[in-house]
Amino acid sequence: MKTTPPTSSGLPPNNYRLEEQIGFILRLVSQRHTGIFADTIVDGLTPTRFAALAKLYENGAMSQNELGRQTAMDGATIKGVVDRLRDRGLVYTRPDPGDARRHLVELTDAGQRTASQAIPRAMEITEKTLAPLGVKERTILLDLLSRLR
Repeated sequence: MKTTPPTSSGLPPNNYRLEEQIGFILRLVSQRHTGIFADTIVDGLTPTRFAALAKLYENGAMSQNELGRQTAMDGATIKGVVDRLRDRGLVYTRPDPGDARRHLVELTDAGQRTASQAIPRAMEITEKTLAPLGVKERTILLDLLSRLR
């Protein structure tokens, strides 16, 4: 077995470059996007609260579990998100007429207004995040990232 001779420090040569690693690059991009989101979104929404509002706005009332699945949040996270949105008067829960064991989460009128204001801002956030790329590059990037999910 061939070994690489040590460097003057006694350690093997290091070909690892942190700034070239996918995790490092994704973290930097995520930090940039998070800053753009915070500066642009309405009503101080967090990304998870916005995601819940957007899905409820898009699809209407649904169970908390379904909302969690559609927004890629685990049970504990979506519960906290729904609780905070309810505390802010943006959603309410009601019994599911089709299943007495389940409650539905639904937007209030204030939640509808907030979502309708936030969605155009979210589109602006996407535009700002992707601004350094051309149209074709954006399509390729989003396709590649979707394949990594």
